[in-house]
Amino acid sequence: MRVLVVEDEPFLAEALQAGLRLEAIAADVALDGDDALERIAVNDYDVVVLDRDLPGTHGDDVCRVVARDHPGTRVLMLTAATRLQDKVGGFRLGADDYLTKPFELAELVVRLHALARRPAAAAPPVLEHADLRLDPFRREVYRAGRYVRLTRKQFAVLHLLMQADGGVVSAETLLEKAWDEHADPLTTAPRVTVSTLRKALGDPDLITTVPGAGYRLGGVDA
Repeated sequence: MRVLVVEDEPFLAEALQAGLRLEAIAADVALDGDDALERIAVNDYDVVVLDRDLPGTHGDDVCRVVARDHPGTRVLMLTAATRLQDKVGGFRLGADDYLTKPFELAELVVRLHALARRPAAAAPPVLEHADLRLDPFRREVYRAGRYVRLTRKQFAVLHLLMQADGGVVSAETLLEKAWDEHADPLTTAPRVTVSTLRKALGDPDLITTVPGAGYRLGGVDA
C-alpha cells in the first residue's frame, strides 16, 4: 500500500511516516496543500491521510481535487475538530474516513487497511491463495499452516501479488506501491525482493515470472 501523509507539522508528519513504514506501508510526506496536489498528480496513492487545516491550498480543496480527479484514491481526514458538523462537512467534500487528533498509530493503520479494501469490489480482510494465507491487519503470513517470517518489503510485495488475484504485477507497479518516492526508478530492489520472498515462502514455488511483464501468483504446482 502507498500512502501520502499531508500534515503541516513536520514532527508529526515524520513520526507518522516512520510508524507506517514499520507496518510495511510506503508513506510519502507533504507539508502543505500545494505540495500535496503536485504529488497526487504524479503518484498513484491508495490513501491520502489529509490534515484539514493546511497552509497553501486548504485541505478541503485538496480533498475536492482527489474526489474529482482520482476516484481510486481514498481520503482519510485528520482534524483537531470534534464537532459533528465538521465531520459531516468533510464527508460531503469527498472524504472516506475521519480521524480526530490526537489518535493512536494502531487505529490509523487499521483504518488505512480498511480503506484500501474499499475500491471497486470489496476485498476480504484475510487474503488466501492456494495454501497461502495473508492477514494484513496482523501482518502475518502462513504457508500450509506454517508461520512465515517476512521483512516489511517482502510482506508488501506479497500483499500486492495476492491482491492481484493471479493477475500480473509489473516490477514498476511493485516499485510504485511498495517503495516510497526516494526509491531509484532503476533499482533492482523489486526483483531482489521477489527472489528472497520465494525463498522465504519455500517449495513449491508460488510466484511465477512472466517475461517482459512482471510476476503473478500461480498454483501450488507452479
